[in-house]
Amino acid sequence: MAWKVLVTAPFSPEGLASLKKNTQVTYENWRETGKIYTDARELTERILRGSFNILVVEGDNVDDELINKCDLKIIACCRGNPINIDVDTATKRGVPVVYTPARNADAVADMALALMLSAARHLTEADRLLKSGQVKIGNEEDLIKLQERLMGVELGLRTVGIVGFGAIGYRVAKRLVGFGSKILVYDPYVKKSDPRLREVKGRLVEKLAQLMKESDFVSLHVAATPETEKLVSAEMIRSMKPTAFFINTSRGFIVDEDALFDALKEKRIAGAGMDVFVAEPVESTNRFLELDNVTVTPHTGGDTLDVVKHHSEMIVADIELFIKGKKPKYVRNPDVFNKSNFTRKKKPSDKK
Repeated sequence: MAWKVLVTAPFSPEGLASLKKNTQVTYENWRETGKIYTDARELTERILRGSFNILVVEGDNVDDELINKCDLKIIACCRGNPINIDVDTATKRGVPVVYTPARNADAVADMALALMLSAARHLTEADRLLKSGQVKIGNEEDLIKLQERLMGVELGLRTVGIVGFGAIGYRVAKRLVGFGSKILVYDPYVKKSDPRLREVKGRLVEKLAQLMKESDFVSLHVAATPETEKLVSAEMIRSMKPTAFFINTSRGFIVDEDALFDALKEKRIAGAGMDVFVAEPVESTNRFLELDNVTVTPHTGGDTLDVVKHHSEMIVADIELFIKGKKPKYVRNPDVFNKSNFTRKKKPSDKK
């Protein structure tokens, strides 16, 4: 009997091949099975039935009862924050929880830039207008009117305010350097001496209100916490320039969504690019789809084939380190390696 791994997360073929070198792998990718274990009791039964001692999940619920009932030696979560894992219980049981910070940071940064460009050049409005059948160019005047309606702006001549300068916000700023944009940053946890600010020639502002007033584009990249709920309030939205665009690839509840909708509908701001909403999943009835000055995507900013490759590589590397008796690189609860209830996990076949 050797290490037995249950993988319910999407995993790359290369990652599975590497994992199989040292373990017995059962691959039940939820995207293929259509099964996400929201009820931890079902996942508990699956683990016990297969005698698995390593678990790799993405969105499954791994609660305290599961951790207490199953003899798991390590839990891996293919997310930037393992909020679906009861980390406290895992720590008490001496079970390391590894995760994949910034696995999709580049993907989300790309999406933020895509939404900025779409807003700057009125791509959504142009696409809808042409598909509507309303565009008929009968003379030069018709052409001029169409061009004037879709006249856009250049990112390089604009100020982009980045709210939250973590892994994603920093990557957005790096991409904007290539455009020549002026970059403002609001993040109460970042110091002016941060070398990343110098790298992107960003200016740190102390108040969010200042960033909102000065920016031509506001791009949101903060963590979803009670502290950040409606961080972008109705008052903040009212302070934006009438020519400004709002980009959100973070979380819907960080914005006063009603105030944002009204501002866009009444053209008090120029437009928006939105990948996240208070109510998800997004359907075709979403009210923002009524507006031609908004580009809407269904929370797909972090979903790329490359993200699966990234998290697979990170998880495999940490499991391999663990099996070899070394501390994994990305451990959410590193204290387990200092606790008396944690013992070096030998192969189950090893004698004590």
